[in-house]
Amino acid sequence: MTFWSDKRTLVTGGTGFLGSHVVQALKEQGCQEIIAVGSRDYDLTKEENAIHLLEETRPDIVIHLAGLVGGIVANKTRPAEFFYQNLTMGTFMLHHSWRLGVKKFVAAGAGCGYPEHAPMPLKESDFWSGFPQEVSAPYSLAKRLLSIQSIAYYRQYDFISIVTIPGNIYGPHDNFDLEASHVVPALVRKFVDAAERGEEEVRVWGTGRPTRDFVYVGDVARGMLLAAARYEGPELVNLSSGVETSIRELVDTLIELTGFSGRLLWDTDRPDGQLRRCFDVTKARRELGFEPRVDLREGLRLTVAWYRQNRATARLAIPGSHG
Repeated sequence: MTFWSDKRTLVTGGTGFLGSHVVQALKEQGCQEIIAVGSRDYDLTKEENAIHLLEETRPDIVIHLAGLVGGIVANKTRPAEFFYQNLTMGTFMLHHSWRLGVKKFVAAGAGCGYPEHAPMPLKESDFWSGFPQEVSAPYSLAKRLLSIQSIAYYRQYDFISIVTIPGNIYGPHDNFDLEASHVVPALVRKFVDAAERGEEEVRVWGTGRPTRDFVYVGDVARGMLLAAARYEGPELVNLSSGVETSIRELVDTLIELTGFSGRLLWDTDRPDGQLRRCFDVTKARRELGFEPRVDLREGLRLTVAWYRQNRATARLAIPGSHG
């Protein structure tokens, strides 16, 4: 019997990318009652819907993953939507989880919420030491405020809520829309499609110099369950690999895995985004026993294989998603 065996668990965004892996991890942990909902089921930007969902399901644990997400272009063109929708969903779900007797609330925060000029690797103690990268600030600050709400509700009500900060998540079931996706699924799609069509050239945004801390989605899902089971207060914890990888290194690996043999063109007119990002995972290792199990090469292999097998039904043209 595990912590999850007798816990009725609600996963918002449970039909989306990270959510589908969290649901799978819950099943592996013996959770008998899992309620997974997506944006087609409930629009959680409306307070009455958040209340109705919680009253109808009466969960012991809420894992809140619902959110409007997207890459650099989506954040630049829809900043108001990214701010409003993520702020309201998080605020309503945490508040009414407390009000309606939920035992624990766990949320996925945003790694881009860290200050743009914070020292590397990013430590939880630096989360509020400056302003985040400007383009994604409306999104990341809306998500960042969950950590303040978490502290406030514990101080006043003893309500236990945990905010996890994943690195750059990638893996099967991701969003492969070239305009709205993050870097890994966008590049996976470009190189797989180009290799299979025999295309002579692949154009990659930016210079290839920026670095990111890539973490396989299944590892993040497992880390979130560890945090829920072990923490008894308002915690902020990084869940990532702790390994810094450049976009150029990522591209080289994907060229090898996909068999692309054409020319590579770096489109330096496109934005690079933040130059460096790497997470300190000391706290997760020390307090949760968290260790990533899937390294980047293996994770990319799994992602490439999944995309090839599921291209017809993969998310290819969705301008952001609630999950």
